[in-house]
Amino acid sequence: MESGAPASSGSASEPGAGPDPGPEPGAVPGPGPDPDPGAVPGPGPGPKPGDTPEKPVPQEPDPQGSAQGAADPEAPDPQAAGAGQRSRRRRRWVRRGVVVLVLLLLVPLLGAEAALRVNYSGDPADGTYTRGQDAIWLGHAWVDGRKTDADVTALAERLRGTGIRDLYVHTGPLEHDGTLPKSVYPKAGWFIAAVHRALPGVRVQAWLGDVLASESPDGLRLERARTRAAVVASAREVLAAGYEGAHFDLEPLHSGDRNYLGLLDDLRAVTRAHGALLSVASHQIDPLPAFHSVWGALTNHPKWWSQAYFGEVARRVDQIAVMSYDTMQPLQSLYGGYVAQQTSLALEVTPPGTQLLMGLPFYHENKFGHQAHAETVPAAVRGVRLGLSRTDADRARFGVALYVDFAATEADWTAYREDWVHR
Repeated sequence: MESGAPASSGSASEPGAGPDPGPEPGAVPGPGPDPDPGAVPGPGPGPKPGDTPEKPVPQEPDPQGSAQGAADPEAPDPQAAGAGQRSRRRRRWVRRGVVVLVLLLLVPLLGAEAALRVNYSGDPADGTYTRGQDAIWLGHAWVDGRKTDADVTALAERLRGTGIRDLYVHTGPLEHDGTLPKSVYPKAGWFIAAVHRALPGVRVQAWLGDVLASESPDGLRLERARTRAAVVASAREVLAAGYEGAHFDLEPLHSGDRNYLGLLDDLRAVTRAHGALLSVASHQIDPLPAFHSVWGALTNHPKWWSQAYFGEVARRVDQIAVMSYDTMQPLQSLYGGYVAQQTSLALEVTPPGTQLLMGLPFYHENKFGHQAHAETVPAAVRGVRLGLSRTDADRARFGVALYVDFAATEADWTAYREDWVHR
């Protein structure tokens, strides 16, 4: 998942003239400043009566001088002085330029943060609670043999009475060539059958993902037709194993990637043929117009998608889950305002027939992009409800997705139940 942003994928792992120095020691202070011995007397009272005028002191001729006088070897070089002045001017302009650049970046950022705080204000509309279409991401231990029947019983007890309808169980990762060895999910059949017995009506989807070679030389390359075909074949295999959907999380996926859209078209044909769901985890949407382009130019990691591209993806799938965490927000109020904004942006372009889910942070890492004290479940749920209230309060195909089961605390589950399930 994104390890935020816009990107992927930092996610929870399983079990950026000084002061006057004062008189010289030993000096005897006088009544005032000493006269300058070389100063030229200025206008003032003439000599007093009885004063003897001083004789002029003859100057000893300089044997090395000339009629015009020789240059003083200790006098400053005019050319060096000019160069020094130019250097100082350049440094001043550089400092001014840095200040201007900081202001150009800082002022819009502060304005955007203030807007997020305002976005977190107000009261959510009545009825903006679970629609019974929530989801949760589950770790790989559920299908590789580490879990038992007792674990499924405990999971069922945890989920019973909530709004969770879909389980995205980690079944990959895909190989970089798009293939998926069956040996990585040997207990999938057992887990699917156990869930159906303990939680009738809950669907189990295969969570498949990989790192894309979009920002480094290593990873899965969507531009290769053979790789895309292998991904489609892997989806077909997991559906044949009994999964009721294929959930894809490919990161970092840059906004506008046409190869990804083509892959989704091919995957949709396969899932429809099996009567299964096609689901994806999505990047966040530009919080400011074209922000992904600016951020990408500065960091080589665009992180966000344009709202238009998000809409193109949403039209090709049955479910789209926004990874609305790893947001770089330092306060709960700013994070909640950000989630409210993301919810509204996503609702505006997601077709009514596509189920939209907003991610909740069920993990507690502290790193760049994610502060556990700020990105909390209560703040996220309030943000979701505010965005839903302002944009499409009656939206039926809507829910939240909990990331991730093995890092969740009792406080996370309590906040989800009390603030969102509301039962």
